[in-house]
Amino acid sequence: MSQSNRTTKSPARASRHIDGVYTVSIRPFEDKRGRFMETFRSEWFPQVDWSQFQSNRSDSKAGVLRGLHYHHHQIDYWYVPSGLVRVGLADVRPASPTFRATEVLEMGDGSPLGVFIPVGVAHGFAALTDATLIYIVNRYYDGSDEHGVAWNDAELDVDWGIVSPVVSARDADNPRLRDIAEDALPKYKG
Repeated sequence: MSQSNRTTKSPARASRHIDGVYTVSIRPFEDKRGRFMETFRSEWFPQVDWSQFQSNRSDSKAGVLRGLHYHHHQIDYWYVPSGLVRVGLADVRPASPTFRATEVLEMGDGSPLGVFIPVGVAHGFAALTDATLIYIVNRYYDGSDEHGVAWNDAELDVDWGIVSPVVSARDADNPRLRDIAEDALPKYKG
């Protein structure tokens, strides 16, 4: 079977809860040799300039929580090739029609999804098992576009599905959304 016969031209579906978030159903193709899955194509998201494409890998032990992070200029696309994570998303763009909306989805073993996270949607994940996350971004990392909001902000109320997560010092010190000046939050580009 040729690679072009294995894929769907545009499997991305709009989120039900947050404007600009899309999920992609990843279809496995298996035979006696093993399995093949196409996990990302830039043409699935034609609205993005992928000229500074960067791919990253994050390995986390069960019980680790990373987030909530957001960007003013960068989008993320996530895929979990092994393990199971619960992804938490929160819209932190004040002019967005879904401002303050949150969404939770599980990705990884038994749930083969990709998720497209636009500028201004805070994102994080809790590793429900030891897990690997592959994430693709449309800007090279330089640290200037790294921002955060408290993972346990009671007003956002993201259901992480774990008790007493292991959180980095940086993430533990992130402010609540209401403590971030509105003009410091990402702009909604509709």
